[in-house]
Amino acid sequence: MARDVVLVHGFTHTGASWDPVVAALGESYRALALDIRGHGSASDRAPVTLEGVLEDLNVLGPDRFTLVGYSMGGRIALHAALKLPERIERLILIGASPGIAEATERKARLDDDERLAVEIEGMSIEEFVRRWAQTPVLAGQAPDVLAAAHADRLRNRPVGLAHALRGLGTAALPSLWERLGEIRVPVALVVGERDQKFTGIAERMASELPDAEVVVVPGVGHAVHLEAPYAVAAVIRGD
Repeated sequence: MARDVVLVHGFTHTGASWDPVVAALGESYRALALDIRGHGSASDRAPVTLEGVLEDLNVLGPDRFTLVGYSMGGRIALHAALKLPERIERLILIGASPGIAEATERKARLDDDERLAVEIEGMSIEEFVRRWAQTPVLAGQAPDVLAAAHADRLRNRPVGLAHALRGLGTAALPSLWERLGEIRVPVALVVGERDQKFTGIAERMASELPDAEVVVVPGVGHAVHLEAPYAVAAVIRGD
């Protein structure tokens, strides 16, 4: 019998970004890779808030499922684990964090994100996608990965991404560092070997979570599911 998995993408991506992972899972899993509010087919879905996205997961998700989230999607997945504990049997977080705990840092990031949101609203999607591809945390991706990510990002609209940054950004969501101990399901924290920042975050998270493991995937960076989809599929399967 196929098992259910729900996949939550990161900022600037869509559910289609999970296609290589879904293909690697094969028929042993039923996969739901939705577009979160502000992205892709859900660009106009309002309001773009954590509560709205959690309600979408509540309505669209199966009765019990493994929840996988990347970056922004990983933060959302952590909130979902606290909101829907009876539905989620396992968490897999890729390049994710619980947010920003320190108030001054949160305020600075909110200000930065608002400035970026205003800039996004004044750009075409093509202009923004070219700019976003230069983000340092995404450096070092292979040409085929870059091309696939570029095509996926073009499925978005600037206004939707601006709303997502304001409503779902790192500083927009409350920090969960103090609540990690409440998450009782097993958690796999997946990070790329080249992503030193999030490797450190994952190790710190693992020390706070009751049941967690850190999985470091060799030779890749922040977007592990794009660079090494078979490795991510193996973690989902528990190989």
